[in-house]
Amino acid sequence: MLTTTQIQAVLPYAIRATDLPLPNKQTGKVRDWYTLSQARRLLVTTDRLSAFDRVLAAVPYKGQVLNQLAAWWFEQTADIIPNHVLAIPDPNCLVAREVQPLPVEVIVRGYISGVTSTALWYRYAQGERTIYGHSLPEGLQKNQALPTPLITPTTKGGPTGHDERLTCAEVVSLGYVSAAMWQEVQSAALQIFARGQAVAAQAGLILVDTKYEFGVTPQGQLVLIDEVHTPDSSRYWKADSYAERFAVGAEPENFDKEFIRLAYTQQGYRGEGTPPTLPDSLWVSASQRYIQLYEMLTGLPFVPADYPADSRLSAMLERL
Repeated sequence: MLTTTQIQAVLPYAIRATDLPLPNKQTGKVRDWYTLSQARRLLVTTDRLSAFDRVLAAVPYKGQVLNQLAAWWFEQTADIIPNHVLAIPDPNCLVAREVQPLPVEVIVRGYISGVTSTALWYRYAQGERTIYGHSLPEGLQKNQALPTPLITPTTKGGPTGHDERLTCAEVVSLGYVSAAMWQEVQSAALQIFARGQAVAAQAGLILVDTKYEFGVTPQGQLVLIDEVHTPDSSRYWKADSYAERFAVGAEPENFDKEFIRLAYTQQGYRGEGTPPTLPDSLWVSASQRYIQLYEMLTGLPFVPADYPADSRLSAMLERL
């Protein structure tokens, strides 16, 4: 585990996103990608975090944690479904094959939680019992485990944002994905989630919910893409505090980006106007949680690459 001093030392780099004048570059919230050649795409992790609506915030080592943890999870789930990774040249980068992402993201939920208008708990608390096409029993409490994990799809974000109220049946009826492929997607998603829950439980954690993205290769093969079971794509609770906090209606201790989201809401920010400035100490705490999650899940020490993003990327490109 890195010390507080070590994490503080990289704050100047953490708040600066990689932005080099390279050809064929497209930028996302989590990774920048560069086209190297046909079927070879370089994904470069950054230290940007979408922690709340329209907020991009800095967590030291976040990019490296996401990259290394996702790469580890790709190995753990390769027997369930192939993924897009071709090579991992250094802790910051993946070389991935070209795929056509499906227009639908797959959210798998193992617990009834959340406070936004599209969250399971919010809608259930408003009296709904059929949500996203799933029938839920009476008597559920906030943050309780669901009888079985549920898939709640959403369209990928675009100019009009996500459509977060789709049902699985509508994914097919609206023509987003064929019926056969959607069956394949759902089967893979539930298997990956079950694997994730089992690994999390061994590490003393609860995998609450997660988002998966899938793509199709030019040969028509379905593959897992983006990132898997990271603190940005998944929600994790600490298992040994869950029962005690659940009994008194308190939120479980988390190891994901909800830690940042809660910091903004405690300052009264709801996604409108200029977000408040949070202290460096909070970003250090967030980084410690991200790193601890990596080490708990993998059983490996987190080994960062401690040099600036520009040098990191330039050196890596010379080796490919």
